Amino acid sequence: MTNNQAAVGQRPIRVVLTKVGLDGHDRGVKVIAQALRDAGMEVIYAGLRRTPEEIARIVLEEDADVLGLSILSGAVVPLTRRVVEALKAQQLDDVVLVVGGIVPEPSRVELNGMGVTGIFTPGSSLKAIIDFIQAGVANHRTYQESK
Repeated sequence: MTNNQAAVGQRPIRVVLTKVGLDGHDRGVKVIAQALRDAGMEVIYAGLRRTPEEIARIVLEEDADVLGLSILSGAVVPLTRRVVEALKAQQLDDVVLVVGGIVPEPSRVELNGMGVTGIFTPGSSLKAIIDFIQAGVANHRTYQESK
């Protein structure tokens, strides 16, 4: 737990990381998982080849603040769309959604339109990812408390 979390009595940020679809390359997502753990977050790595419905169920069961999808295939937009639909079916509209992997520039606009708030491509720094998640969750928690 970071000093900031202890000071305000909040639980650590809970992040579900997973691979959707048939993509079997998981070295990068495991590096991200370790970096997020080292930054004081609780990380649930849900593994490879998960369906959108499985992912939504895991996010719900784990009470996750963040869902990180790792997608290295060219199907980043349709796969993410299916995950977003599954999250909506579970009424999970309060989860910060980030995508990492091969994301062509035109796809970034579509992903943003679906509610993806962070897109990280190969070469993104671990610090940038950690900072983004911490800020995104802090902003989201502040917004939720103001409702």
